[in-house]
Amino acid sequence: MTMQTDVKAKNMTATAASAVGRTRIRGVYWVSGATAGSVSFKNGGSGGTELLKIDTVASATAVGYLLLPGEGVLFSLDPYVTMTNATSVTFFYG
Repeated sequence: MTMQTDVKAKNMTATAASAVGRTRIRGVYWVSGATAGSVSFKNGGSGGTELLKIDTVASATAVGYLLLPGEGVLFSLDPYVTMTNATSVTFFYG
């Protein structure tokens, strides 16, 4: 039997705790900055373990989308999002 959960979305425009609690990230959409960078998701704070990192291209108009396979990536603690040279990130969780 497959796992069924409601999927929600959270948009962020700066590095911070996501304030969604324990969850599974299922997809990520981002807008790149003028120089190459990354979007990183850590488990439970800025000093937590990095569970997902996406490198972004150098283009202020480029966007990207990553659909995570299976049930996504489990964050046992609140995901902490670090944006380096990225304009915004929307992640889908549940």
